[in-house]
Amino acid sequence: MESQTPIAELRGATKLFGEVVAAQDLSLAIRRGEFLSFLGPSGCGKTTALRLLAGFEQPTSGDVLLDGQRVNDVPAHLRPVNMVFQHYALFPHLDVAGNIAYGLRQRRPRPDAAAIAAAVEAALRMVRLPGFGDRRIWEMSGGQQQRVALARAIVNEPKLLLLDEPLAALDKKLRRDMQIELQGLQRSLGITFVLVTHDQEEALSMSDRICIMRGGRIEQVGTPRDLYDRPRNRYVADFVGKSNFFEGRAEAAPGGQTILVAAGGHRIAGTAPAPLAAGARVAASLRPEQIGLARAAPEDGGRIALPVEVVTRIFLGEHTEYLVRNRDLGEFLVLVPRQAEAATGAFDPGEAAQAHWRQGDALILADT
Repeated sequence: MESQTPIAELRGATKLFGEVVAAQDLSLAIRRGEFLSFLGPSGCGKTTALRLLAGFEQPTSGDVLLDGQRVNDVPAHLRPVNMVFQHYALFPHLDVAGNIAYGLRQRRPRPDAAAIAAAVEAALRMVRLPGFGDRRIWEMSGGQQQRVALARAIVNEPKLLLLDEPLAALDKKLRRDMQIELQGLQRSLGITFVLVTHDQEEALSMSDRICIMRGGRIEQVGTPRDLYDRPRNRYVADFVGKSNFFEGRAEAAPGGQTILVAAGGHRIAGTAPAPLAAGARVAASLRPEQIGLARAAPEDGGRIALPVEVVTRIFLGEHTEYLVRNRDLGEFLVLVPRQAEAATGAFDPGEAAQAHWRQGDALILADT
């Protein structure tokens, strides 16, 4: 069925710039109507993947498909795709309406003036800028310019809207507001959005799925919850949210669990998302919010407790973040909810404490 055909696909797509491998063997199916993010550090290949979809780059090998059709040789302006750039790329000599209408005026046959004006006004309403058509670009704030760039993209009714770090230039509060607006706009339009970002919080809060990239390759694709709770390896766990890592060697345990034997003989039990050879170098991953802090070791036999010294304390409103140090395992983070801290009292730097977590909560990951 057509509805089951991905709106876009990368099939073994590789892009070389001379001897430099910008993207290698990318295979990914993008679903209709989803909000997908490419996430990774600078140079990981995420922007190259976006440019392959847009048609600004052609794959050295492999294929790009839109609506099930191979489009390797179809130029960008003939693809049903629009792109919003990091710096918006608005025309300063045109007013807001002129910028939004630009793509419509390039169509052949060109819509009549009344149809263009109606489409522009509808696009302005969608981005909550009704009546702003005659404003000049330099009269608009950064957030308003970002909305104009979005309106210019959606007025063409693309099947795929590509966003190249479009919120990078905004301050933190406006960035958060625009994240919410983008989500709402994507849901109301039903257009497939593909975002490139290096901001994990942005990707986690906005996306239906996230594609984690490293070194031109795809490391893992999944929902934000899947990537946060079930990362495939240490790289993904480290890139998605905050995590503590305790290094050691793998040891098999009954019940399908794996034991990490760490410095000082500490044994940390957990689950391994992929098979690990006995004796392999591994890392136990624990999120700061999985760890509690107490003045005495808990009596619950189902919890692991470690003696620690509090290094720093940072008040974050609903939580307090502690950096603590164990003599054998080094420093790690603990995130204590305000309600839990109200019961135990705050810990001061230099104070001795017991860090504790449920036996088996750790993820035992390949230490790559």
